[in-house]
Amino acid sequence: MEPNEALDLIKQRLSPNRYRHSLGVADTAVILARRYAEDESWAYLAGVLHDYARNLPPDQLLSIAGQHGLIKQQVELEVPDLLHGPVAALLLQNDMAATIPKAVLEAIACHTLGSVQMSELDKILFLADMIEPGRCYPGVGELRKEAFLDLDRAMLLALESSIRYCLDTGKILHPLSVQVRNAFLKQVHGVG
Repeated sequence: MEPNEALDLIKQRLSPNRYRHSLGVADTAVILARRYAEDESWAYLAGVLHDYARNLPPDQLLSIAGQHGLIKQQVELEVPDLLHGPVAALLLQNDMAATIPKAVLEAIACHTLGSVQMSELDKILFLADMIEPGRCYPGVGELRKEAFLDLDRAMLLALESSIRYCLDTGKILHPLSVQVRNAFLKQVHGVG
C-alpha cells in the first residue's frame, strides 16, 4: 500500500483530531525507525493505519472481535476500546491483505496493550503512539528522551506510565499490561 492510499483511507475513517494524531504517530514512528535501523516505510504505514478501528462504536468492536475470537479477557468486554488494535489489524488484513506487510499488521494489533514478544516495529509503533508531538501528560518528556536511547527501557517506562494512569484514575487495568510490563522489567533489569 502506498502512503497516499493509506492517508486517504484513514482520513475517511477518523475524526480530524484522530487523523492528526495518526499523522503524528506516523512521523514519530519514522524517526524512531531511522534511529533503530528499521524499515521506515513500514513504520510510517503502521503509524498512519494504527487507529483504523478507533472510531468504531463499542458494540461493533465487540461484535467483530467476538466473531473472530479476538476477545481474550473479561476486561475487553467491559472496555471495548482495548480491542481497537486487534480489530484494526483484522479489518485491514481482510480488506487489504495483499498490500500490507504482516509485520505492520502485527504492530497494529499490539499497539494498545503490547505483547510479551514484541518486534522492534511493534515497540516503535507502541512508543510512537505514546510520544507523538500531540501527546501531553506527566512524564511524556522523559519517555520521549528514553525512546531514542533504548527501546526496551522506553517500553518499560511507557507501560509503567499506562499502569500508573489506570491506577490514578480508577480505570480497569488489563492483565496483559501487567504481564508485558513484567516481561520488560525482567529484560531490562534482570528482575526475576
